[in-house]
Amino acid sequence: MKKHARKGADELLPEYDFAKMPGGVRGKYVQRYQQGTNLALLDRDVAEAFPNDRAVNDALRAVLKAAENLPSRQPHKQSKQVAESPGRSAR
Repeated sequence: MKKHARKGADELLPEYDFAKMPGGVRGKYVQRYQQGTNLALLDRDVAEAFPNDRAVNDALRAVLKAAENLPSRQPHKQSKQVAESPGRSAR
């Protein structure tokens, strides 16, 4: 395979002119990104069980709710804050 980029050079090929692509909006997600991100890399077998982020969030909320009902565990404030944080939508 032929290398196209030199060290220190722009790695995008000239044919990738994003300015000419329809529907592109510069900075579309910048406001959401500035509020903070929280990403978790799921193992492949776990990711296959969840079709989207809503399914993951629903499952984690169920786990948090079940854990709150255990007599030997006090719920963490942070857990409740994450589940109810204003930046998270309940799609």
